[in-house]
Amino acid sequence: MKAVILAAGKGKRLRPLTETRPKPLIPIMCKPLIDWHIEALLNTGLIDEIVVVASYMKNKIEEHIRDKWGNNRIRVIDQGKALGTGDAVVKGVEALETNDRVLIVYGDLFLGNWNIYRELINSDKNIIVGVRVSNPREYGVLIRNGNIFKGVIEKPDNPPSNLVNAGIYLVDPSLILENKDIEPSPRGELEFTDILNKIAGKADIYIYTINIEDWIDIGRPWNLLEANKLALRKIKTRIDGRIEQNVVIKGNIIIEKDALIRSFTYIEGPVYIGRNAVIGPNARIRPYTSICEGARIGFSVEVKESIILEHAHISHLGYIGDSIISEYVNFGAGTITANLRFDDKPVKMIIKGRRISSGRRKLGAVVGGYVKTGINVSLMPGVKIGSNSWIAPGAVVDRDVPANSFYKWKGVAYIEPLRKE
Repeated sequence: MKAVILAAGKGKRLRPLTETRPKPLIPIMCKPLIDWHIEALLNTGLIDEIVVVASYMKNKIEEHIRDKWGNNRIRVIDQGKALGTGDAVVKGVEALETNDRVLIVYGDLFLGNWNIYRELINSDKNIIVGVRVSNPREYGVLIRNGNIFKGVIEKPDNPPSNLVNAGIYLVDPSLILENKDIEPSPRGELEFTDILNKIAGKADIYIYTINIEDWIDIGRPWNLLEANKLALRKIKTRIDGRIEQNVVIKGNIIIEKDALIRSFTYIEGPVYIGRNAVIGPNARIRPYTSICEGARIGFSVEVKESIILEHAHISHLGYIGDSIISEYVNFGAGTITANLRFDDKPVKMIIKGRRISSGRRKLGAVVGGYVKTGINVSLMPGVKIGSNSWIAPGAVVDRDVPANSFYKWKGVAYIEPLRKE
């Protein structure tokens, strides 16, 4: 059997994280999201070819697939202009040239039970996967007759149920190609769900329901924290790095080769620490934290339920809570991320120009790649800092900072373009 992974989106809702890398390469527990899918598909032993449909930063995806997998069973094809999921699926299916059913997955999903792929492949039916959510207005709601799929209604004001499209399908490719002639949706894209709606009038597609606890749609930054937490819950202790004297470790922890944990550090699992990371001395790492390759967490730094990406440096006297810190960020001494509102209400974040609730009581900052802060900087709950920006010493960052900016604070914030002279 063959598989298609849809990986062409720009990930605008995940900015600034996607300013320096495509969404499929954002890591969960320090492993790129696309690798979780590829590994699960290959582990079934039943997938003999995978096509990854890419567009945004396609070269980075191609380079990663080549370096990581070096496998001619995995190909990256260019969608070209991003015309929607329907166009991407058709191009992926056409590239496979198969008469067997094809497993199609959205590459921005994270699953708690990757055996779902094996269970689907062993079925002899056409399948769409559904999941019950608390906010169906934000998804495509499935219309059904028993367990037979009858159609999808995209983001309805009055959802007929809370069973929504989970973004995983097992479909006969001939049905897709025979029904590919669809009109653009109101947002100007060719939607795969419109192809499925046409198929539903001609052939049976069965609904396979999975648990919401095993499914996360990586659409917004805080979804990465949720997926990281889900992944860390399943780890078992493995220590391949070096630990100095007087280090306390509680709970499950993975410490990769060549990582170093310095004296008087206190780690409460589950925690993941990548290769060549250096932690401490006198650091505190709290549960549900992932610290990726080459990162530095220094003296008297506390990290709680956060994702620290490759080669980030939080070297002295800092607090990182419920935050995502991107690659090669350097925090000056005393940089703090606030993660709790005074009124104790859920933290809000601006996503594509709209200020929306994260649903999280605690949420810190999302910091893009290569950002630098001066000493004693305070980042307020829910702020985002664009990649390659600088934050002046002593600044209170109470609003989003665009990429390539210099944020200064003299009682009132003002932002100017960054000129590196």
